[in-house]
Amino acid sequence: MLRTDVVSDELWAVLESVLPADAGRPGRPWNNHRKTLEGIAWRFRTGSPWRDLPPEFGAYQSVWERHSRWSTDGTYTRMFAKVRAEAAGEQRELLGLISVDSTSVRVHQHAAGARPTLATGGPME
Repeated sequence: MLRTDVVSDELWAVLESVLPADAGRPGRPWNNHRKTLEGIAWRFRTGSPWRDLPPEFGAYQSVWERHSRWSTDGTYTRMFAKVRAEAAGEQRELLGLISVDSTSVRVHQHAAGARPTLATGGPME
């Protein structure tokens, strides 16, 4: 059985208010924001491709699209700001809450020191 309760009730109470509303948006209604956020967390925790996202989180295309939208529209920025504000108010240490594991962060081949003409087939622009 897959564990899908990645986002605790306490954390969800903090984050729910900064997520975009579905009202007034054209098209089909969004799936549950919480399940989508759990799917995004699962994908980055496991390092799996989006296509391998378990169906408990919804269609991988929908989860990826919401992740992409939240990345560009500032939703993640608002989420992290809200978590920081809540943690500062409660005098918590944030190092355990927000971290990036550099072993799973992809680097563009040009940033990794690859030779532009050999590795990419052409000069760097």
